[in-house]
Amino acid sequence: MEKIESFRVNHLHLLPGLYVSRKDRRDSVCVTTFDMRMTAPNAEPVMDMPAIHTIEHLGATFLRNSARRDEVVYFGPMGCRTGFYILMFGDLCPENILDTVKDMCRFILSYEGEIPGAKPEECGNYSEQNLNMAKYYIEKYLTCLTLSPLTVYPE
Repeated sequence: MEKIESFRVNHLHLLPGLYVSRKDRRDSVCVTTFDMRMTAPNAEPVMDMPAIHTIEHLGATFLRNSARRDEVVYFGPMGCRTGFYILMFGDLCPENILDTVKDMCRFILSYEGEIPGAKPEECGNYSEQNLNMAKYYIEKYLTCLTLSPLTVYPE
């Protein structure tokens, strides 16, 4: 069986940042998958599940209500718990969505109150949320994006 593209990336050299992980084309449609890498794989502890869940709820809510809502295909966590995927329609590069990602981070950092979609009738695991830890990870990530957003996967 052929090794998929994401397993060909050397995760020992992968740092937090915003990367294009793939572009899928069908007919005239392109979907760009962004790797919103929040922690260094195999070098930092993985993210806390309740925090990931909170970032997922708040990030998806922000993106689906943003000016770019019609371009958003998906926002969700990586199984390895080191970040998130953002899928968007269009042949895009990280610079195209950097401001949107930073705005999403600022939205999460300023968020107070009940987490959207965190009710039993709205989510299969509604009670597993941690806004404080979500803000911790997002603040760290926003600082990384502000200092030096990485845009190319390492060899």
